[in-house]
Amino acid sequence: MLSAKSLFQEILDNDESFRLFCSIAASGESQGGWENARIAALVPQSERELAPKIVRHGADEDKHGRIFNALMKKRGLRPVEVPADTDYTMLLERHGIGLAHEKLKGDQPLTVQDIVTYLAHSRVTEQRASEQMELLRKHFADHPDLGRAVKMISEDEGNHLAYCHEELLRFARAGHGRAIQRTLRECAHAEIRIYRDVSLAVMAHMGRILGWPRTKAATLAAGIHLVHAYERAVGWRRMVSLTMPERRDALGGPATSAPEFA
Repeated sequence: MLSAKSLFQEILDNDESFRLFCSIAASGESQGGWENARIAALVPQSERELAPKIVRHGADEDKHGRIFNALMKKRGLRPVEVPADTDYTMLLERHGIGLAHEKLKGDQPLTVQDIVTYLAHSRVTEQRASEQMELLRKHFADHPDLGRAVKMISEDEGNHLAYCHEELLRFARAGHGRAIQRTLRECAHAEIRIYRDVSLAVMAHMGRILGWPRTKAATLAAGIHLVHAYERAVGWRRMVSLTMPERRDALGGPATSAPEFA
């Protein structure tokens, strides 16, 4: 019987599929680290107090990238080139979600609206990341190799999501409510489409590595399409709501260090 746990266990047990999984994850996290570092450097003067939290966000993402690379190194594996159709972060940027990399590569300070856009984009993508890590934590928190990594990354993603909620509510009180809701809806609808496409691509690559029969590959693809249909109909709403989190000032301190994987 197919389940999230059995599927990931199959990927985990094969060196090539595990290497692809970790390479994709490490690349995305490292890209997020770069984006946050550039945003922090370009924060407008009126929002300079937010810069340390953005720095912390980026440092966490960099740490996650190092963790995935360390998991590969522990098994004697080297990162593999990430297939373009599985590059979630770059596909989001290519479809206009978040801040354009050309803007981030420059020296011109960002505007307050840019910061609102960044936070709205992060609120949507961190929802996805938090849910995915919670799923892995549910099934693999006690795994001898993955357990510590899964728990640490899951905790960080929860902090990132709480931070986005709190800061967006602050901007909403300052008069940006309509812009925030519009941006959240646009991001959410684009994200669920890109997530579907990336999920299909990842499963196709995994299927080739693991030699899945056509029936299994077709069943997984049908499940991905079913999730997308639900998210397009009603599931997107969970990505656009804003509530004051229990974790206040979740990114108010320094980033924690990555664990050693000897």
